[in-house]
Amino acid sequence: MGIVNKRKTVPGLEINLILFYVGAAGACTVSVVQPAHLEVDYTYTAVTIRCTFSTAGCPSQQPLSLWFRYGVHWAEHLCSVGCRSEADKFTVREALDQNQVSLTVNRVTPNDSAVYICGIAFPDSSAPRAKQTGGGTTLVVRESKLLSKELQGVFTALLALLSMYIIGICVIFIVLSKSRSNTLKRKETEDSQKKKSARRIFQEIAQELYHKRYVETSQQSEKDNTYENRRALSNYERP
Repeated sequence: MGIVNKRKTVPGLEINLILFYVGAAGACTVSVVQPAHLEVDYTYTAVTIRCTFSTAGCPSQQPLSLWFRYGVHWAEHLCSVGCRSEADKFTVREALDQNQVSLTVNRVTPNDSAVYICGIAFPDSSAPRAKQTGGGTTLVVRESKLLSKELQGVFTALLALLSMYIIGICVIFIVLSKSRSNTLKRKETEDSQKKKSARRIFQEIAQELYHKRYVETSQQSEKDNTYENRRALSNYERP
């Protein structure tokens, strides 16, 4: 069941009228504080909403505590007859000397989702602030089971460990990638140097062979020229 916005569904006029019928005479200031939100699941057998109040300049008598509940299409004044028994749907406990009151919702069901408002009133005071209500507690009863705090802590720890593991894997992958890249670059450099060295050796061998061949060709040409000269000279000397 959806929870209505308390600013729209808590008619202050109705609360003030109920508090007005409680009584009016005197002068004091009351301040009421209660939790804004409370969430449970359907497995809870009971849920307690606590209300704390403070007073200033109020009569010495004990104030009255009142509880109201507002849903989507309805409003209800709770515990008008006290609600002291745990067999009741609602149980009210008061520690007025400690400025605390509480409302316990027994046998919790999803239909108990609503805005619960705590009111404190001094019947013998007519001061405008002698009758005050809290801001309201939005109670949400889920039909699915909520995780306990222990399980939430375990899941949080597991998520933290998983995150650290993933970060570690990423760091190792980056380091290995850089190392592999450096190794490949180094290998390419060495291969390039080896190729240059082999090319240089081949060029030197080719130059040496060319030089030897050129020398041999020059020597053979000189021998042939000498032989031809001698032959020509011999033919010329004959009668």
